[in-house]
Parts: sequence; structure tokens; C-alpha cells
Amino acid sequence: MSTQTASRVPNFVGGNEQIIDAERLLSLTAPATGELIGDVAVTSASQLEAAVNAAEHAQRGWAAQTIKDRAQVLFAAKRLFEENTERIARIISLENGKTVAEAGASVVRGIECIEFATSLPQIAAAEVLEVSRGIECKTIRFPLGVVASITPFNFPAMVPLWMTPLAIGMGNAVILKPSEQTPLAAVEVAKLFQEAGAPPGVVSVVHGDRETVEAICDHPRIRAIGFVGSTAAAKAVYERGTANGKRVRAMGGAKNHLVVMPDADPEMTAANVIASSMDCAGQRCMAASVMRAVGDVDHIIGLIREQMSTIQAGDQMGAIISPAAKQRIEGYLDRVVANGAELLLDGRNQVAADANPEGNYLGPSIIDQATPGHEAACDEIFGPTLTIIRCKDLEEALAIENGNVYGNAAAIYTSSGEIAQYFGERASAGMVGINIGVPVPREPFAFGGWNQSSFGGGDITGRSAIDFWSKAKKITTKWSDKYRKDWMS
Repeated sequence: MSTQTASRVPNFVGGNEQIIDAERLLSLTAPATGELIGDVAVTSASQLEAAVNAAEHAQRGWAAQTIKDRAQVLFAAKRLFEENTERIARIISLENGKTVAEAGASVVRGIECIEFATSLPQIAAAEVLEVSRGIECKTIRFPLGVVASITPFNFPAMVPLWMTPLAIGMGNAVILKPSEQTPLAAVEVAKLFQEAGAPPGVVSVVHGDRETVEAICDHPRIRAIGFVGSTAAAKAVYERGTANGKRVRAMGGAKNHLVVMPDADPEMTAANVIASSMDCAGQRCMAASVMRAVGDVDHIIGLIREQMSTIQAGDQMGAIISPAAKQRIEGYLDRVVANGAELLLDGRNQVAADANPEGNYLGPSIIDQATPGHEAACDEIFGPTLTIIRCKDLEEALAIENGNVYGNAAAIYTSSGEIAQYFGERASAGMVGINIGVPVPREPFAFGGWNQSSFGGGDITGRSAIDFWSKAKKITTKWSDKYRKDWMS
């Protein structure tokens, strides 16, 4: 049964699609058209138990394979995802509202994480050292068992691919719980890993909302949880999961700031600020939605406004995830002037004439002359808005940045290496961009923020994620000297 046309989106458990009965059903609609795609059954605690049982059965045999054998499955998965990128991109576009091009780029980014995981036999190899004459210390990594990945609506395939390849590469079985607003791509992700050679049950998918997430946090045999979503949800998952003895690494929301200096290259800066704040309709935790304009940069702001005004939602820009999200964003635009700022560009007037009237479309908006305490400068709006705060110098801009409770990303646009280094050392964020507005590191460099953007310490990708998805055993060995007859003993 195709997950695109099914009236009920299936779970994927034990290697098979399962249409489950549920007390609650959630409607699934296409953001770009308002069309009803089907419904999503909320997985109960008892149904989760069945998925954990299947995952445990699969994990035992999977963990018994060598890490080199598991890496061969990841090599095959990389090829399959490359071959299916466009197909998955169209599924993402349907359920999320992204343009197909944006969706495809996100799949490609996820494939990079599979590629990194194929190197596990080299980078996760046992460490051995003769710590004193005749005494050897060794570290060996073991899988945790069954783990869970809880992922957001905005990147339905990429975020699962941040976590799943490393988790299964280290010998775990993964239960993936995607956003109830974008459940379709997750099923395709699980099926492709199985097609690549992962035994049935090594990658499973269960659907649902908060009820299912809480069941995952409470389940005694789910050993670890990787989470990406809002800060409020990340904190709740972290607290509930750790209270139940689990490892939890939870990435939260953000209000990313970028600083534009007077010596910034105007054309490059304008294009990059627009891409950072407006791509994916601003619905990403790395969107730089606050611009701190230092000194006289009106010429750059003019270029930004001029180029943004040509972007039409429903044409170059995708849809907002839901009518409720669209209404929430519009509320911020309604209150801009009353709260003391200026609406320099109104995205409510920038919808393509041929866009589906039932779609959740908003074009780019620019809010200028905002104070640091303005709601549009503080709240994660998660839409196509750019808020501008005027600053007299870099120190004022840094003070605003470092007063931000979040800490995913910060960026600066300048032609000065000295200023760039100064900013990079002082900005309170886990990821910093120099003339790059979305400083998402490429593998093997890891994704992870600071402050209220991250709970549990460490990063969600890269080398530190290897530590998260495995446990280390340290073995210290000494043999009696009488058995050391020659250099081989």
C-alpha cells in the first residue's frame, strides 16, 4: 500500500506496514492545497510495546554483526537514498509544503550523514594503549539496545537521517516517531534502510502526538532518545526521559541573530540574509530571523527589501505547515506597529496569483526599527519574517545576541578578519557563521546549539553522537611475566 495514497498512514513495525486501530485519529492535510491526505492514528502505549518487542528481537542479531558488516548496509542505504531523492522530495513537498527543490536539498544533506556513518569502522574503532609495562587498557563500544528518534515537521527526512545512520551503525534498533504533521517520509526512510539490508525491525516507525512521545519517554526498555523540536517540547522530553533513567539529547528552538557591519559586501550579504531568513518559508531552527544593523547599512537593507519584494509565496516560496501556524505568524504582523516597530515589507500581500487559495501561504515580511524587547525580536515566530534592530556598534549588537535565551546560531557579515574573529569568540551560540547566515556544519563537524536550544549536552550529529548512541567498556589487562616468553606473547 502506498503511504502517499493510504487513507490511514501506516506504522512500520517488524519490517511491515501496519494499519492500527486507535482511539484518536489526527487529520493529515497538504499545506500547499488544504487537501485532506488521510489520517494518522495515535500509537498507544500498548502498541508501542509491540514495536519495542519487535525492535528488541531484531536488535540482538543486528548487534551481533561486526561494525564493518553494518557499515556495508549503510553504504547500500546511501546509494538507495541517492536513487530515491526526488521521490522522497515529492513526498516531503506534499506533506510539508516545501518546494520540491528545498525538499530535495534536505534529503541530500541527510545523505551526508549516512556517508559519515559509513566511516564508523575507522572512527569508532577500539582504542588500545599500553599504559605501563605489561599493562594494557582498551575501550570497546557496545550498543545501547532499542533507542528512539523523535523528529519535527520541518525536515521530515533530514532529521531522521541525522540520527538513524549512526544509531543503527553502532548496533542499536531505532524507533522513529515523526511529527504527526509529516508522517509519510519517515515510513519511506525506514523502508529504504530495510531494503539496504537492515533486518526487519531495526528501523521502525510509530505515529502519534504528545501521548506517543510520553509513552516513549516512559518505556523502560527504550534506552535513549534523540529529539529535535521546539524548546518547550525539548525541555519536557529531556526532563521526562531522564527522570526515567534514559539518555536524552534534545535540540530545541532558536531565535538566531545575524550582525551586518558597514563593511559587509552588499550583494553577497543581501542574498545570504534573504536565503537564511526566508528559505523553507522561515520554518527551520537555523533561520536567522533577527538582523542587527550596525551603523549605516541602509544601502544593504534597501537591497534586502528590493530582492525580497520579488519573492512570491506559492511560486518561489513554499507553504506554512498549517492554518493555525499561518494565523499565528499573521498575528505578529498585525501587532508590529502597535508594538512600536515598522512593517517595511508585508508578506500578506506577496502571494502568487495562481497559488492555491486553500494553501497556507505567506510571503516575506520585514519588521524594521524593532527594540531588543519587541516580541518579533524575542519569540521564535517560525515563519518568513526578518526583524531588524538598529545598533550603534558591534558591542551593542553582541550584548543583544548574548542576552538571547537561545543559542543555536549567530552570524556576522563583514570584510574584516579581525571583526570576524572577535565576534566568533564572543557570540553565545553553538554554531557561528562568518558571511554565512545558516552555519550548519557539514559532516564530520556536528550540529548542536547552546543555552535553551539544547538539552543533554553534546551534539546530535558528528563524533559526539557516536558517544551518545553507544556505551563504552574499559578493559585493563595484565599477564604474568612468566607467560611473556617473546615479543609475540
